[in-house]
Amino acid sequence: METNLAVVEAYYKAMDEKNIQVLGQYLHPDVQFIGPLAKMTGKEAVIEAAKHLCDLLKKITIRAKFEAGHEVMLAYDFEFQDPIGKLPAAVLMKVEKGLISRIELFYDPRPLFEKRDEIFS
Repeated sequence: METNLAVVEAYYKAMDEKNIQVLGQYLHPDVQFIGPLAKMTGKEAVIEAAKHLCDLLKKITIRAKFEAGHEVMLAYDFEFQDPIGKLPAAVLMKVEKGLISRIELFYDPRPLFEKRDEIFS
């Protein structure tokens, strides 16, 4: 059985590789997403946003990771295409029965504000 941290790392590896099909395998059907630019519920909505995000994304570098029970926290850098560039971020995720049920992102939204509708449409 995978640890909760391993589930979250596999989710971000799939995102870094732009493998949306694999990414979706780690999401609970009723996953909650909370971020500075959008809130949504449901696997399909989160997958759709991830697809749009991956269109702009060059690389994800995880800098630190912590696990406590059902919760996992990562500090990482999103590397986007220009003009956005590097965006430091953190995420608090809840994993239940091997599936991510909650994603709460923390980052400065200003660099992404102009792309908000493109990502979260």
